[in-house]
Amino acid sequence: MDLQIYYQKIREVEARIADEFPIVVSKETADGGKEGRKTEVPRRLAAKLVVEGLARFAEPEEVKAYRATMAEAKRAAEQLAQAAKLQLTVLSTAELDRLKGHARGAKD
Repeated sequence: MDLQIYYQKIREVEARIADEFPIVVSKETADGGKEGRKTEVPRRLAAKLVVEGLARFAEPEEVKAYRATMAEAKRAAEQLAQAAKLQLTVLSTAELDRLKGHARGAKD
């Protein structure tokens, strides 16, 4: 394989990519690569994967579905993070009574 031609192909494919982080779909490979895995990668890596025949660019419908799935996953992760921030304070009975007394005093 001529390396100059190889890298020229990568540069040509990279120049045609509009997105900064395009989504590629993996192809099945002899060394165990699974077909259909969608991944968001940098432009240069996407071009390399396509030139080597390890992946193809995702179709517009696939991109839309992938982005929706990732948005939902992000929302769920943020929800879990918010739930983890829940703070509890343990008070003794005496402290609770004192706080109740201050609250009643403030209302009067």
